[in-house]
Amino acid sequence: MRMDLSGRRIRAVCLLPALALAMSAMTAGEAHAQSAANAPSAEQRLEILEGQIKAQQAEIDTLKQQLHEQDDALATLRGRGLADQGQPAASPPAPPSGDGASAQQASTSATPPEPVGEAPSSESEQEQLRTHVAAVPEGQGVLTPRGTFVFEPSLEYVQSSTDRLVFRGVELVPGLQLGIIEASTADRNTALGTSTFRYGITNRLEAEVRVPYVYRHDTIQVVQQRDQGIVRSLTYNESDIGDVEFSLRYQLNSPKKAQEPIFVGSLRVKSDTGKGPFDIGYDEFGIATGLTTGSGFWAVQPGINFLLPSDPVVIYGSASYLHNIPRTIDKTIGGALVGHVQPGDAISGNLGFGFALNPRFSFSLGYEHTYIFPTTTEIGGTLQKSSRLQVGALVLGMSYRLSEKQTMNWNFEIGATSDAPNVAITLRLPMDF
Repeated sequence: MRMDLSGRRIRAVCLLPALALAMSAMTAGEAHAQSAANAPSAEQRLEILEGQIKAQQAEIDTLKQQLHEQDDALATLRGRGLADQGQPAASPPAPPSGDGASAQQASTSATPPEPVGEAPSSESEQEQLRTHVAAVPEGQGVLTPRGTFVFEPSLEYVQSSTDRLVFRGVELVPGLQLGIIEASTADRNTALGTSTFRYGITNRLEAEVRVPYVYRHDTIQVVQQRDQGIVRSLTYNESDIGDVEFSLRYQLNSPKKAQEPIFVGSLRVKSDTGKGPFDIGYDEFGIATGLTTGSGFWAVQPGINFLLPSDPVVIYGSASYLHNIPRTIDKTIGGALVGHVQPGDAISGNLGFGFALNPRFSFSLGYEHTYIFPTTTEIGGTLQKSSRLQVGALVLGMSYRLSEKQTMNWNFEIGATSDAPNVAITLRLPMDF
């Protein structure tokens, strides 16, 4: 009996490992069955793969579209650069075809030869410079592009007043004078309507013609002391063509960088088509009975201008020399014979800056000054010299672009010296064709 129990115990002990192995197998089977029940089916896995392929294809299509746009932009920039050099524009590269083309190959073919943001041509820089200097004084902006015709009507109003005291005689002792004392006060109002025509011969050379029409209204009060005081009030009106001008402007250098100055040489020739001071009448006392609309002399004015881009402004400046060509008048005025006349030459210069607030509006601020040498006149066999003149003015300009072809410019000059006009206001409307 005891042996039987021992045998049973031995068999039970031997069966324990087998029973444990069976239970482990049953547990693993149940876990695998549960995992198999939770795993997606083959159809579900196929749908997941198809979704991933469609998403990748959409990303590839987006990259292709971006590359096509970059190709178009690059072709446009290349075309502009070749056009500036006088060469035909190259055709844009063909876009990659086929759904199987890789994005890496398309990206390699569309990579520009220059860094992004650096256009191969200077057209955008020229347009930006043109916007900044639109409000600068006339004749100091960028040149007219080749083949472009510009018509610029303008209207200018100038107001000035002068007070003059003249003694013609001999002063024996202080306070005792023998002769004529003459005092005059003049109030002058001048309006000029000018038609300006400019044409770009090349990208570095332009020609200009200016035809002014002048209207003047002067009020003069003269006080003369002879045997008794004489007071005369005179009012004059005159309108006629002014002095026609011809100009050439040439760009002397080609800057390699955006911050380098641009130098432009100019040559202006002024005619004597207007009424000069010796073309009007005078009374017996030598007082003019009419008004002039021109200088009465031909003149030549060489000069040089510069533009210095310095974001966000453009600095401008100029220097010029005006030479008046003398001539012999041979005319009796106020009982005296006027012979050879040499009008005073003039040196002019200015300095200022232009600033663009946005692509349409810009303004400028500067100062200009002119030194006029004395005029030498032969009167009755003797030479008479006039006084030197200092003409300085503060200049304020504003410009507003009405369209791609038309701009409206306002300029205001405020006299800063006694010889300068009180104020000058100019409206210009340049139009490109």
